[in-house]
Amino acid sequence: MAKVFRPSTREASILSKIESSKEYARRQAIHCIKDCLEPLSNAIATKLIENNLIETTNKNSSEEQIRTCLEKLTRSEDFDIDFVVAPYRNLLDQPNIVSLYVTSFIIEQLIKHKDIVEIFGSDEEIYTCVNRQVTKFIPA
Repeated sequence: MAKVFRPSTREASILSKIESSKEYARRQAIHCIKDCLEPLSNAIATKLIENNLIETTNKNSSEEQIRTCLEKLTRSEDFDIDFVVAPYRNLLDQPNIVSLYVTSFIIEQLIKHKDIVEIFGSDEEIYTCVNRQVTKFIPA
């Protein structure tokens, strides 16, 4: 017969605190987007184009799409965010929720935009590029 794991009160308390701190960090990251929306969307779009991960006919249009994505993230509920990032959740062990959401948007939605010619690079390369810009504006 298999052993049943029953965490003690102390273990349950520690697990609860860890989970609470993860949720707090997630909410803070999403909340901080409002303070740096314009420069963050500009930085992400610029770096994606500079690193040849996106080929576009109009950089401003790409930046506008990313800004719209970030605005939508600030208004979305937890379920909607989890639904969007679900296919990419296992990309890293502890991904940044903002970077993961924007990566998902780029891979699934931005590619359909009329001004985007092509998106190059793997999911990990796009995430890494986006995450470098996000960590400059939003503290981890």
